[in-house]
Amino acid sequence: MTKLGRLEEIQDLRGVWADEARYLTPWLAQDENIAILSDAIGIDITVDETESPVGDFSADILATETVTGRKIIIENQLESTDHEHLGKLITYASGKSADVVIWIVKRAREEHRSAIEWLNSHTDDTVGFFLCEIKLFRIGESDPAVKFEVIEKPNDWTKEIKKSGNTSETKQQRYDYWAAFNEYAFRDSRFSKNFNRRKPSFDHWMDFSMGSSAYHLSVRQLRESNELAVDFYIQEDKNLFNFLFSRKDQIESDSGLEFAWKELPGRKSSRIVMSRGNVIFSDSKQCNSQFEWIAQTMLKMKDVFKKNVALYQAEEWPDSLSNISKH
Repeated sequence: MTKLGRLEEIQDLRGVWADEARYLTPWLAQDENIAILSDAIGIDITVDETESPVGDFSADILATETVTGRKIIIENQLESTDHEHLGKLITYASGKSADVVIWIVKRAREEHRSAIEWLNSHTDDTVGFFLCEIKLFRIGESDPAVKFEVIEKPNDWTKEIKKSGNTSETKQQRYDYWAAFNEYAFRDSRFSKNFNRRKPSFDHWMDFSMGSSAYHLSVRQLRESNELAVDFYIQEDKNLFNFLFSRKDQIESDSGLEFAWKELPGRKSSRIVMSRGNVIFSDSKQCNSQFEWIAQTMLKMKDVFKKNVALYQAEEWPDSLSNISKH
């Protein structure tokens, strides 16, 4: 019989992270680590900023819920819950207009667990509070392993994610934007030859095929952050992402675009993102320029990535490519 080790909990969190701001927050903000929290809670989290200012204070992590674009506040605490951090949490959530609030602690006191439960019961369905305990374990002399245990979360959270704060007005605005984009973009013969028309939806994204189920282009309207984004979305092939990243300079030179390269360690998918900020969705006079940016960006991205995917497929690329992307 195979010899089995004994799982032991490490009680001294500060033996691993001596300080919240200098060690725990930067560690959690890394893609492969925020993915562990994402899996525990059940939402896809993308970190935007650490130590994000709120008046004279700063929130540990400001993030975005990738599927909906909602704002997330994460507050870390290497000790048991206390009144001071609960107050900070509410202050940061208010200051950042957050819809998802996550409090990570060593131990959740009963009175603060009850407070989070009360907040979830007395706020509307667009806001959710999570209370999580962070645990460390090891087997024998192994490296410590992290686990987030969800102590409190909103009732029927899966249903609330689907609603996700999308009022009927917001849904209609998204639908109207996609309908207008279709009307604009498909007048261009080059665009219509490269992409099939998609039915407008109430979602904040619209996907366009590139002829393969392994990857596609996704256009996103992120109204809360006033951004547009076009993603080259790779479903599962990390080697493809790493091959493309190894050609980053050439790809960006050929396309004339500067991308955000998001390997998303710990997740199956990867994204290469081109974004545009300071977008005013409510200004109808700006719509055509926004639509033109989306269409031209999509054409450039399809052209450059199709060529490079063909190079990737021309040869067998070794698993060692997985060591290329350290970003």
